[in-house]
Amino acid sequence: MTQRDQEVFQQYRDLLFAVAYRVLGTAADAEDAVQDAWIKWSAADRSQVADPKSYLARIVSNLALERLRSTRHKRETYVGPWLPEPILTSGDTADTVTGAESVSMAMLVVLETLSPLERAVFVLNEVFAFSHAEIAEAVDRSEAAVRQAAHRAREHVRARRPRFTTDRARQRAVTERFFAAATGGDVNALLDLLSPDVTLWTDGGGKVRQALRPVVGAATVASWFAALGTVTYQGVEPADVVAELAEINGGPGVVFRGPGRVIATVTFDFDADGRISTIHNVANPDKLRAIAGGTVHGVGPVRPGA
Repeated sequence: MTQRDQEVFQQYRDLLFAVAYRVLGTAADAEDAVQDAWIKWSAADRSQVADPKSYLARIVSNLALERLRSTRHKRETYVGPWLPEPILTSGDTADTVTGAESVSMAMLVVLETLSPLERAVFVLNEVFAFSHAEIAEAVDRSEAAVRQAAHRAREHVRARRPRFTTDRARQRAVTERFFAAATGGDVNALLDLLSPDVTLWTDGGGKVRQALRPVVGAATVASWFAALGTVTYQGVEPADVVAELAEINGGPGVVFRGPGRVIATVTFDFDADGRISTIHNVANPDKLRAIAGGTVHGVGPVRPGA
């Protein structure tokens, strides 16, 4: 393999991760798909590749699709709610509205309800603007089948995606106030920030103790978070828990750490009034490795020709 071939792959590595992560919802599986794409790229007759970007996107899409199908049963038998694996993202991602929304916890949760084919088609078409013909080649389907899958996916996502958006400055301000209220155990301040019908989803995966059903209602959710400063959480005493603000999946969030490890992340959706409508709390240690590793991903869309 020439130096140029290696440089070409590195040039599109972020794109490959961005595609695979949105299709799979887990950073670990996305990284594995990118690594497998590298192996295939290394073994290919690259002299016959006219468009490396489309070629690599096709490889990683197929790999991600195969991996998603193989993990489907695990997700269906998961202990408690299944949430995507959170990742740290850069400010550049957040500046791209489409990029930030498409990698948000809320959107990844919606994408989880699609079939594997619909999910891959939606990601490639809606997020990365690949044509139906390009996607058909990537997923080994007819163009007509891809068009049908894209239509079904769009309708499905449109019906389920969060209906309200709040400007990022407001999101950040509300998150900071939530952070102060939760770490200070201030129930009244938390109530001011929460929508009356706010829903808390917690993912412990059976590895740590978490609610196995959604926690609904401002009073209940406020009490849940206010208690974090007074009770032992995942074997960590309150005095040893450190909370910090971070950009997670394209939006403001909170990372909770104990001695030598990350113990949870929290991200938010907001209603039309800027109050918190949904909270995603990931505490499964298997899903916190990307956060613990500290890698910051720029996962904004990379359009064809860019």
